Amino acid sequence: MVTKDEKPKTMNGVEPFSIIKYPLSTEKAVRQMEAENKLIFIVNRDANKKQIAWAVRKAFNAKVQAVNTVIMRDGKKKAYIKLSQETPVSEITTQLGLV
Repeated sequence: MVTKDEKPKTMNGVEPFSIIKYPLSTEKAVRQMEAENKLIFIVNRDANKKQIAWAVRKAFNAKVQAVNTVIMRDGKKKAYIKLSQETPVSEITTQLGLV
């Protein structure tokens, strides 16, 4: 239950991890993490860029600069999330257990 002082952790009743499915940890993804401060996630196909940015902000307490999405041939949606310089990707990857 949410008290008056707390802000709800949902957007229209949607939890952040129902939008973000799982991170990709391929060689290309790791290279972009290190060089460009980007995270790559497989996300819910129905989610838009604003919802993806909101989910990353809430789930990882990160500042999102930009979100790019692509729908792959297998029907999955991939999101490239560029974080601001204030939020290093290394913090989030250690939370996720990728590094």
